[in-house]
Amino acid sequence: MEAAVSLIDGAAAILRTPDPIEKASATRSLASMWRSGELEIGTIGPLPDRPARPALPVLRLPRDMPKRRAGGARESRVALLHAIAHIELNALDLACDLIARFPAIGPGCLDDWVRVADEEAKHFLLLTHRLALLNAAYGDLPAHDGLWQAAETTAGDLKARLAIVPLVLEARGLDVTPTMIRSLEQAGDEESVAVLKVIYDEEIGHVEIGKRWFDVLCARDALDPTETWQALVRRYYRGALKRPFNDAARQAAGMHSAAYEALA
Repeated sequence: MEAAVSLIDGAAAILRTPDPIEKASATRSLASMWRSGELEIGTIGPLPDRPARPALPVLRLPRDMPKRRAGGARESRVALLHAIAHIELNALDLACDLIARFPAIGPGCLDDWVRVADEEAKHFLLLTHRLALLNAAYGDLPAHDGLWQAAETTAGDLKARLAIVPLVLEARGLDVTPTMIRSLEQAGDEESVAVLKVIYDEEIGHVEIGKRWFDVLCARDALDPTETWQALVRRYYRGALKRPFNDAARQAAGMHSAAYEALA
């Protein structure tokens, strides 16, 4: 891992780091340095089109991914935790890409997205530790290769990035995580339940951060936030939003049901 000389340089170096544990640990260190005032923001430089990845897991197109079986068997729980770990690793990289690509909105926004990156790194490390206790590791199973598409399609537009990543993809996580928690509770896997509850609570905050800064950008540009969000989702997201929605969690994050129900 390259030594961070600025926040932007550090975020870019994380994107270029292939080892997942090193990537997550470096993200947590960068966040600590930023909060302690050790780093300047820095200047925007070249960024990779895709984050560096290890040889494993094998990445497959969504249509080629095996279906996960519900239930409490160890294999089913490992498959679930592995899939979530892959999502959290991508979320870590998405946060670092936003920091390095769109820093001009201001330090307050950077503080929020450093927090997001730090918490996504924490989630990944919690999941890999839990996998290890189940005699498994990140990379043991194939993983979804469609998750970085949101970064590629919104690389030139911060409003679009916020509209899709926190307000569609992470909001979807709020919808499905309670069902996963119940499945693990039924299996008696309280250790995995505890990890997912940490992730769920903090992801509400991530969606709230995305909504708040999306609204700030819309106010700056004299745009209606609901109409703008819906237009960006129709442009950049394939398909309709999926019901059922977790209205309570979405509303806690500042989202309004009329806006997303119109796209379901």
